[in-house]
Amino acid sequence: MSPERPEVRVETRDGIGIATIDRPAFRNALNRSTVGLLRSVLGRWREDPSVGCVVFTGAGDEVFVSGADIRELRERTPADALDAINSGLFQEIEKYPKPTIAAVNGAALGGGCELAIACDLRVAVPNARFGQPETGLGIVPGAGGTQRLPRLVGWGRARDLVLTGRVLPAEEALSWGLVTRLAPAGAAVEAACQIAREILRRGPLATRLAKAALNLATQVPQDAGQWVEILAQAVTFGSADKTEGMSAFLEKRPARFTGR
Repeated sequence: MSPERPEVRVETRDGIGIATIDRPAFRNALNRSTVGLLRSVLGRWREDPSVGCVVFTGAGDEVFVSGADIRELRERTPADALDAINSGLFQEIEKYPKPTIAAVNGAALGGGCELAIACDLRVAVPNARFGQPETGLGIVPGAGGTQRLPRLVGWGRARDLVLTGRVLPAEEALSWGLVTRLAPAGAAVEAACQIAREILRRGPLATRLAKAALNLATQVPQDAGQWVEILAQAVTFGSADKTEGMSAFLEKRPARFTGR
């Protein structure tokens, strides 16, 4: 890629970090370089208090991310698989302390679907579609397709997608709960930013703790998760944000949260 066309374009809008995978010649497929760039951007935004929410999207109007770059994937070895190149990135996104949104502007296949489901929320345009076609390439989904997907849409539906490789249109993905909201054609990023703005109006400490508790809900028994929820609530009860949020509500004014 030339310096004039980086593989990942980044921008910020009023507290929202937007990362756009821009590899049109490869249908926005993920390779080692792209994954490294995304991890670098996430690391920078993690430490940047001016960025409160992150949006991922793909360049153009046809493809979000078409998956892993097959040319590179064909040469990977078992040791490469154990390096968990894509899986490591998606785990970082799932555990990221700030909310993440996938603005799905087209095909989200293989690693593209796995990137989307690693995010907290997914907004899709009408021509978006989702699928896990890996078994047709002689491999398995290796970055969340057999783990996050069943927890999101149910075991039977996940088996349908993974074992048959069928592609799910946006409307059906919405009915399955894979997609959070639909957006008009060409408006995935703006719709994702609107959701991000809704999130950013709320208490950042409470949002971070709520995300952590929600993530644990799929990993621990309910009784243990309930105690995590109670402890998170106890932290918020000692925060300045709780006093400010409740005072603003009673005084009928916008809250001025500080994250403390």
